[in-house]
Amino acid sequence: KLCEGILNILEKDTKTSCQVACLEALRILSRDKKVLVPVTTKRNMQILMRLAKLDTVEDPLERVSEFPVIVEALKCLCNIIFNSSVAQKLSLELNLAAMLCSLLQKCKDQQFVDDIKCFDLRLLFLLSLLHTDIRSQLRQELQGVQVLTQALESSLSVRWTEEYKAAEDRDRPPLSLQETDCAIEALKALFNVTLDSWNVHSENESHQFRYMAAILRHCLLTTGPSEDKTEELH
Repeated sequence: KLCEGILNILEKDTKTSCQVACLEALRILSRDKKVLVPVTTKRNMQILMRLAKLDTVEDPLERVSEFPVIVEALKCLCNIIFNSSVAQKLSLELNLAAMLCSLLQKCKDQQFVDDIKCFDLRLLFLLSLLHTDIRSQLRQELQGVQVLTQALESSLSVRWTEEYKAAEDRDRPPLSLQETDCAIEALKALFNVTLDSWNVHSENESHQFRYMAAILRHCLLTTGPSEDKTEELH
């Protein structure tokens, strides 16, 4: 009942501070699988998707004041999808992966969106891990390899000297914690999406995998903010 009450409040047009507080409470409650059973419905998923800006394909990310709401809504969706097989099935019906890819594209060349990007990538990782149909959809329909590789390239701030050769800068500073976390989430999602890619059939796929290999090499030469984070990244 508490979760249902929180979602009823979130469905209304409330203040940003109220939305964040409600989403934080829901995120904690959503760790309990038993609590999730009555609230994992299409309506409730759509409420969270709207708050995460996953229902407005055309609207750019312009209002920085809304960013904390987007991040918390994405965190809630991560918990719910991880803990609920019903939510995993609804994700396919609601075309969640396509909307996440769209949101990821909106994050390009934007400031203050690292947290949004990180939890978007984490949600793509979870969906590609837990639902084989979504994994196939990402690979075949949504150009997931390209989208995720570009997200990884952006997180690592790759500069190119040749088509498949990244610049090596021995003096560059370590990645920030946010950049490292984004790169790790992108790598995890890429692993799932490319898991069954034994045969490369087209010239475009060949280019995409050579491009990805160059970025992965660059990744191995990159350090994170700590020894543990560097090890996790590699």
